[in-house]
Amino acid sequence: MPLIPEEPQIHESAQGPRATAASGRTAPTPRPVPGPRPVAPPRPGRPGPLRPTPPVQRTPHDVAVAKPGLPGPAAPSVSAPVPASRTPQIQLIPASATGALDAAEEAVDLLLESGRAPGEVLVITTGEQHPWAAHELSFGEAAYWAQHDAGDDVFYADASAVSRAASRPVVVVAVNGGSATAAAEAMPLAHARAGALLIVCGDPQQINSVLGAGV
Repeated sequence: MPLIPEEPQIHESAQGPRATAASGRTAPTPRPVPGPRPVAPPRPGRPGPLRPTPPVQRTPHDVAVAKPGLPGPAAPSVSAPVPASRTPQIQLIPASATGALDAAEEAVDLLLESGRAPGEVLVITTGEQHPWAAHELSFGEAAYWAQHDAGDDVFYADASAVSRAASRPVVVVAVNGGSATAAAEAMPLAHARAGALLIVCGDPQQINSVLGAGV
Protein backbone atom coordinates (compact mmCIF):
# COMPACT_ATOMS: atom_id res chain seq x y z
CA MET A 1 0.00 0.00 0.00
CA PRO A 2 1.47 3.44 -0.88
CA LEU A 3 2.79 5.50 1.95
CA ILE A 4 1.48 9.05 2.49
CA PRO A 5 4.20 11.22 4.00
CA GLU A 6 3.14 13.95 6.34
CA GLU A 7 4.54 17.39 7.07
CA PRO A 8 7.61 17.30 9.35
CA GLN A 9 7.17 18.60 12.87
CA ILE A 10 9.48 20.92 14.76
CA HIS A 11 11.15 19.14 17.66
CA GLU A 12 12.96 20.54 20.65
CA SER A 13 16.28 21.23 18.93
CA ALA A 14 15.83 20.99 15.17
CA GLN A 15 13.44 20.05 12.46
CA GLY A 16 13.64 16.32 11.91
CA PRO A 17 12.08 14.32 9.09
CA ARG A 18 8.76 12.72 9.89
CA ALA A 19 8.56 8.95 9.59
CA THR A 20 5.47 7.48 8.00
CA ALA A 21 4.55 3.82 8.26
CA ALA A 22 4.13 1.76 5.09
CA SER A 23 0.48 1.11 5.91
CA GLY A 24 -0.36 4.78 5.40
CA ARG A 25 -0.81 5.47 9.10
CA THR A 26 1.26 8.10 10.78
CA ALA A 27 3.94 6.53 12.96
CA PRO A 28 3.64 7.16 16.71
CA THR A 29 6.56 9.58 16.58
CA PRO A 30 7.92 11.79 13.81
CA ARG A 31 11.28 10.10 14.17
CA PRO A 32 12.20 6.49 13.36
CA VAL A 33 10.99 3.95 15.85
CA PRO A 34 13.28 1.02 16.64
CA GLY A 35 10.47 -1.42 15.81
CA PRO A 36 10.00 -4.93 17.16
CA ARG A 37 13.08 -6.75 18.24
CA PRO A 38 14.07 -9.56 20.59
CA VAL A 39 15.47 -9.00 24.04
CA ALA A 40 18.84 -7.32 23.68
CA PRO A 41 21.76 -9.64 24.37
CA PRO A 42 24.22 -8.65 27.12
CA ARG A 43 26.95 -6.30 25.99
CA PRO A 44 30.40 -7.78 25.30
CA GLY A 45 32.32 -8.18 28.52
CA ARG A 46 29.18 -7.85 30.64
CA PRO A 47 27.39 -11.20 30.62
CA GLY A 48 23.97 -11.26 32.15
CA PRO A 49 23.33 -13.10 35.40
CA LEU A 50 22.93 -16.82 35.08
CA ARG A 51 20.02 -18.35 36.89
CA PRO A 52 20.66 -21.86 38.19
CA THR A 53 18.15 -24.40 37.07
CA PRO A 54 16.47 -26.01 40.07
CA PRO A 55 16.84 -29.78 40.22
CA VAL A 56 13.83 -31.75 39.10
CA GLN A 57 12.33 -33.82 41.90
CA ARG A 58 11.01 -37.14 40.66
CA THR A 59 8.83 -39.56 42.49
CA PRO A 60 8.90 -43.32 41.97
CA HIS A 61 5.76 -42.96 39.83
CA ASP A 62 7.57 -40.59 37.47
CA VAL A 63 10.28 -43.12 36.64
CA ALA A 64 9.23 -45.83 34.25
CA VAL A 65 10.90 -49.19 34.91
CA ALA A 66 10.94 -51.65 32.03
CA LYS A 67 10.21 -55.21 32.97
CA PRO A 68 12.40 -57.96 31.54
CA GLY A 69 11.21 -58.90 28.09
CA LEU A 70 8.82 -55.94 27.82
CA PRO A 71 9.63 -52.62 26.15
CA GLY A 72 9.50 -49.48 28.23
CA PRO A 73 6.94 -46.76 27.57
CA ALA A 74 7.51 -44.90 24.36
CA ALA A 75 8.55 -41.28 24.62
CA PRO A 76 5.87 -38.84 23.48
CA SER A 77 6.41 -37.34 20.05
CA VAL A 78 6.95 -33.59 20.18
CA SER A 79 6.86 -31.59 16.98
CA ALA A 80 9.29 -28.71 16.69
CA PRO A 81 7.51 -25.36 16.52
CA VAL A 82 7.45 -23.80 13.08
CA PRO A 83 8.66 -20.18 13.20
CA ALA A 84 6.11 -17.72 11.90
CA SER A 85 7.06 -15.65 8.89
CA ARG A 86 8.12 -12.14 9.81
CA THR A 87 7.54 -9.10 7.64
CA PRO A 88 9.65 -6.08 8.53
CA GLN A 89 7.96 -2.82 9.40
CA ILE A 90 8.54 -0.11 6.78
CA GLN A 91 9.05 3.54 7.63
CA LEU A 92 9.41 6.38 5.14
CA ILE A 93 11.38 9.54 5.91
CA PRO A 94 10.73 12.17 3.24
CA ALA A 95 13.97 13.75 2.06
CA SER A 96 15.51 15.17 -1.08
CA ALA A 97 18.30 13.35 -2.86
CA THR A 98 20.81 15.75 -1.32
CA GLY A 99 19.36 15.35 2.17
CA ALA A 100 18.68 11.60 2.15
CA LEU A 101 22.09 10.68 3.55
CA ASP A 102 21.75 13.15 6.43
CA ALA A 103 18.28 11.77 7.17
CA ALA A 104 19.69 8.24 7.20
CA GLU A 105 22.47 9.31 9.59
CA GLU A 106 19.89 10.82 11.95
CA ALA A 107 17.86 7.62 11.79
CA VAL A 108 20.94 5.58 12.71
CA ASP A 109 21.68 7.88 15.65
CA LEU A 110 18.13 7.48 16.94
CA LEU A 111 18.29 3.72 16.57
CA LEU A 112 21.50 3.52 18.59
CA GLU A 113 20.11 5.87 21.23
CA SER A 114 17.04 3.66 21.54
CA GLY A 115 19.18 0.64 22.37
CA ARG A 116 19.93 -0.95 19.03
CA ALA A 117 23.39 -2.49 18.82
CA PRO A 118 25.57 -1.03 16.03
CA GLY A 119 25.97 -4.47 14.51
CA GLU A 120 22.20 -4.68 13.98
CA VAL A 121 22.13 -1.83 11.44
CA LEU A 122 22.91 -1.89 7.71
CA VAL A 123 22.88 1.36 5.70
CA ILE A 124 22.50 1.29 1.91
CA THR A 125 23.09 4.21 -0.44
CA THR A 126 21.74 4.36 -4.00
CA GLY A 127 23.90 7.28 -5.15
CA GLU A 128 27.22 8.50 -3.83
CA GLN A 129 28.88 6.17 -1.34
CA HIS A 130 28.82 6.96 2.33
CA PRO A 131 32.14 8.57 3.37
CA TRP A 132 32.86 5.68 5.74
CA ALA A 133 32.45 3.12 2.97
CA ALA A 134 34.63 5.12 0.58
CA HIS A 135 37.34 5.41 3.22
CA GLU A 136 37.31 1.75 4.18
CA LEU A 137 37.30 0.60 0.56
CA SER A 138 40.50 2.58 0.02
CA PHE A 139 42.22 -0.16 2.07
CA GLY A 140 40.85 -2.88 -0.20
CA GLU A 141 37.66 -4.89 -0.46
CA ALA A 142 39.00 -7.70 1.70
CA ALA A 143 39.43 -5.42 4.72
CA TYR A 144 36.12 -3.71 3.98
CA TRP A 145 34.08 -6.92 3.89
CA ALA A 146 35.96 -8.31 6.89
CA GLN A 147 34.34 -5.55 8.94
CA HIS A 148 30.97 -6.59 7.52
CA ASP A 149 31.55 -10.19 8.52
CA ALA A 150 32.63 -9.15 12.02
CA GLY A 151 29.15 -7.70 12.51
CA ASP A 152 30.07 -5.49 15.45
CA ASP A 153 29.41 -2.07 13.93
CA VAL A 154 27.08 -0.21 11.58
CA PHE A 155 27.93 -1.23 8.03
CA TYR A 156 27.55 1.05 5.00
CA ALA A 157 27.22 -0.42 1.53
CA ASP A 158 26.49 0.77 -1.98
CA ALA A 159 23.27 -0.44 -3.60
CA SER A 160 25.30 -2.48 -6.07
CA ALA A 161 26.77 -4.50 -3.18
CA VAL A 162 23.52 -5.24 -1.32
CA SER A 163 23.35 -8.75 -2.73
CA ARG A 164 26.57 -9.57 -0.87
CA ALA A 165 25.47 -8.05 2.44
CA ALA A 166 24.00 -10.30 5.10
CA SER A 167 20.63 -9.74 6.75
CA ARG A 168 20.43 -7.46 9.77
CA PRO A 169 17.51 -6.55 12.05
CA VAL A 170 17.41 -2.97 10.72
CA VAL A 171 18.17 -1.76 7.20
CA VAL A 172 18.29 1.96 6.36
CA VAL A 173 18.16 3.00 2.69
CA ALA A 174 19.29 6.47 1.63
CA VAL A 175 17.94 7.26 -1.83
CA ASN A 176 20.63 9.89 -2.37
CA GLY A 177 20.75 9.83 -6.14
CA GLY A 178 21.75 7.27 -8.68
CA SER A 179 19.57 5.94 -11.43
CA ALA A 180 15.92 5.07 -10.91
CA THR A 181 16.81 1.51 -11.84
CA ALA A 182 19.40 1.31 -9.07
CA ALA A 183 16.87 2.42 -6.48
CA ALA A 184 14.21 0.07 -7.83
CA GLU A 185 16.59 -2.87 -7.66
CA ALA A 186 17.99 -1.99 -4.24
CA MET A 187 14.64 -1.66 -2.48
CA PRO A 188 13.48 -5.29 -2.75
CA LEU A 189 16.94 -6.50 -1.71
CA ALA A 190 16.97 -4.16 1.27
CA HIS A 191 13.48 -5.32 2.23
CA ALA A 192 14.59 -8.96 2.07
CA ARG A 193 17.56 -8.26 4.35
CA ALA A 194 15.64 -6.33 6.99
CA GLY A 195 14.68 -8.61 9.84
CA ALA A 196 12.46 -6.20 11.81
CA LEU A 197 12.58 -2.69 10.36
CA LEU A 198 13.22 -1.07 6.97
CA ILE A 199 13.69 2.71 6.95
CA VAL A 200 13.76 4.46 3.56
CA CYS A 201 14.93 8.07 3.27
CA GLY A 202 14.16 9.81 -0.01
CA ASP A 203 11.53 11.24 -2.33
CA PRO A 204 8.13 9.86 -1.25
CA GLN A 205 6.72 9.65 -4.78
CA GLN A 206 9.69 7.66 -6.05
CA ILE A 207 9.74 5.39 -3.03
CA ASN A 208 6.01 4.74 -3.12
CA SER A 209 6.20 3.77 -6.77
CA VAL A 210 8.91 1.22 -5.95
CA LEU A 211 7.25 -0.07 -2.77
CA GLY A 212 3.92 -0.41 -4.54
CA ALA A 213 5.55 -2.38 -7.32
CA GLY A 214 6.20 -5.44 -5.23
CA VAL A 215 8.02 -4.80 -1.98
